[in-house]
Amino acid sequence: MRYKVILNPVAGKGRALTLEPEVEKALKRLGVDFSVSLTVGVMDAAYLAECAYEEGFDAVIAAGGDGTCNEVINGLMRIVDRGETPPAFGVLPVGRGNDFSYGAGVPADFHEACTMIATLPPRPLDVGCIEGGFYPEGRYFGNGIGIGFDTMVGLEAAKLKHVHGFAAYVIGAVKTFLRFPPPPKIRLLFNDQEIQTRANQISILNGKRMGGTFFMAPDGMSDDGLLDLCMTSKALTRLEMAGLIIRYIKGTQAGHRAIMTERSAAFSITAQEGGLVCHADGETICTDGRHLDITLFPGALSIFAPPSFLGEHR
Repeated sequence: MRYKVILNPVAGKGRALTLEPEVEKALKRLGVDFSVSLTVGVMDAAYLAECAYEEGFDAVIAAGGDGTCNEVINGLMRIVDRGETPPAFGVLPVGRGNDFSYGAGVPADFHEACTMIATLPPRPLDVGCIEGGFYPEGRYFGNGIGIGFDTMVGLEAAKLKHVHGFAAYVIGAVKTFLRFPPPPKIRLLFNDQEIQTRANQISILNGKRMGGTFFMAPDGMSDDGLLDLCMTSKALTRLEMAGLIIRYIKGTQAGHRAIMTERSAAFSITAQEGGLVCHADGETICTDGRHLDITLFPGALSIFAPPSFLGEHR
């Protein structure tokens, strides 16, 4: 097989670029036939993934974080949209959060990830799509979307220039708690059900966690044909929201009286009052949206993932 490695040099605040020689050394030691391309701008990884297909590569490897993986997924899904079979997908997690790779069962150590890519066959990967906001034509995602509190926290954390990682999310959470805007009234449709409520937080995951810390769907699987919903079922106070954040970190929110969890292959969300603040794999979808449609495409791509991941919770 021929592998195209798409490396984002700014992933992990520049850590990915410093690891490039080690990545190349590891792949050469494994006898992999590969070439490396560096991204230079927004959505460049998607373009490079399409080019890799046109150039006859058998696999496209994203070396970066969740943003890089999201772009490569979007590039590969453009090939699917044309009715063609895309290259297999692999991940070398050298970003910060690496939530997508964690949910897909990819080892956190990139040496182990290299070995897996070189020795294991690819497995099916479900891919989600969200339509609305800045992307009326749709944007694909691999890990999940967040609406409300966690997106606001992420936007605040992104404003910090000299604080990164978990500390940035803590500061972002504090700032969001200080503002604590009223939650929108939403209409949620799924599985022939309709729910109307005010929701501070809505998470819909194909993976397991967000923000590198928050297990919004601890039992989520990216190959089971379903998305996992975790949302607050009423308007919460600051104290109630703070208590839930602790549960999110532990992944113990299921069964809480203010939490609703469901599973479906499609969700439709409308803001009846207020607006929707949403991200997909960390990419901003809208800051004052009115309507979003989320759909899952089972087995749309194939990913290099260990057999132990498949069915580990079944």
